Amino acid sequence: LAVIIALNVTVGTLHLRVKRRLQIGWRNWLTKRLMNEWMSHGRHYLVTHMPGDHDNPDGRIAEDIRIATESAIDLAASLLYCLLLLVSFASILWTLSGPPEVQYGGFDFYLPGHLVWIAILYAMMGTGIAVVLGYPLVRAANQRQTAEADFRYSLVHAREKSLPIALLRGERHERGIFSWLFKLVTVAWDKQTQALTYLFMFTNAWSVLAAIFPIMIAAPRYIAHIITLGVLMQTAQAFQQMVAALSWPIDNFAGMAAWRASVERVQHLHHALDHLADRIDAPGWERIDVVCSESSNLKFKDFELANADGDIVVGKFTTDIQLGEKILIDGDPGASVNLFKAVAGLWPWGSGSIELPKDGHVFIMLQHPFLPEGKLKSCICYPAEEFTYEESAAREALEKVGLLHLIDRLEEHDKWDQVLSSSEQQRLSFARLLIQRPNWIFIQEALDALDPMGETDMMNLLKNDFADATVITIGHHAGAVGYYKRVLTLYRKNGFAVVEDSRDERSGDIDERR
Repeated sequence: LAVIIALNVTVGTLHLRVKRRLQIGWRNWLTKRLMNEWMSHGRHYLVTHMPGDHDNPDGRIAEDIRIATESAIDLAASLLYCLLLLVSFASILWTLSGPPEVQYGGFDFYLPGHLVWIAILYAMMGTGIAVVLGYPLVRAANQRQTAEADFRYSLVHAREKSLPIALLRGERHERGIFSWLFKLVTVAWDKQTQALTYLFMFTNAWSVLAAIFPIMIAAPRYIAHIITLGVLMQTAQAFQQMVAALSWPIDNFAGMAAWRASVERVQHLHHALDHLADRIDAPGWERIDVVCSESSNLKFKDFELANADGDIVVGKFTTDIQLGEKILIDGDPGASVNLFKAVAGLWPWGSGSIELPKDGHVFIMLQHPFLPEGKLKSCICYPAEEFTYEESAAREALEKVGLLHLIDRLEEHDKWDQVLSSSEQQRLSFARLLIQRPNWIFIQEALDALDPMGETDMMNLLKNDFADATVITIGHHAGAVGYYKRVLTLYRKNGFAVVEDSRDERSGDIDERR
């Protein structure tokens, strides 16, 4: 008994640890693979413009991969157990079936192990009925997981935007959105409940019948005094065990439906990212080519910008931008922003090419800079690691951009996008600029949150510290007049933006003839 207990504990513990090791190992591999596909070469942004069912990628990576891997191992373990039962009790039931001759209605049939074949047919019939009744459960499970993901995303989005919601007194509006999304969760839950009801009604009836059916099959031999009561009960138990093993699909259909729904959600995201990569790299597909050249200039050649659906945004043009030029992009703001995205390789829709200088260090300053949660020094050094730059460099950068009060908080952890004001965040973006020292600077309305004095200070910083760098800015600021020597104006004509290039090399003032 002691040996049996020790072996039982050992096998049970080993089974648990192996199963959980497989689950976390598979999840780790699949999560890393999908994360690398998603968070690579701007695909996390580009895929949002692709049609298809691939929304809420965060939920698919965090939750659906967990369900897909954990449930797969659980289902495989139970299937292995059922296969062992099947092998064990099929031989027993074959022996208990008696002689190979079976009498029915005055006829003799040669059917060795007839109880085994009856059990197989019985289980096949039950599985077929379960598949028909349970198929709607797959769609219901998918709909529910989608509704849950949308509801969860809405709550997270509200948490991230809590300050503007509070300032605008938008709580009532947000509650309305929450209520509507949770109503969709409830509807999906009810559909899943309805699908489960039909399946459970069948499985419960089937389980009761499975207890009686083998006795009904073996009873004639008992009544005919061919077998004893003990053999009758043994036959019934062996039949039940074999049917239970063969009924694995029936017993696990609800779990398989949830598992399949998660697998499909993960596959849809994977296929969307694959399709995006194939489409961008496919030969013959018209797209904007972003290449590096030996030239020191930034060149647009037969450049044409389009929407993801193919509509032209910016008409075809060709121009060169030399190193050290100061350029203002004026006019249509939407087209200007997409122009920046194209330079960054995040907008392939269009035609022509962009030639970037091979040795150029491009830095794009957004209107609302991204500030990761963590140390303030990490925010300044982003996307490089904080140890890449000395702390003295970060202190000097903060001092130059007028953030002296933050110098002593460099090692402090916080959610800086919520702690800092808009003007402080934009100044912090200029601190990044000082840290990284690029020679090609693209600015997207990165001065609009500053007061006139602050805007003047940042413009002076650009003039003094980046005199030899190219600066290209979207938007017009009063304090910038005289700094920009060239203006690219994007104005609407014939349904899309046309580029007008104006410059005044003599005075250095902006050509106002536009």
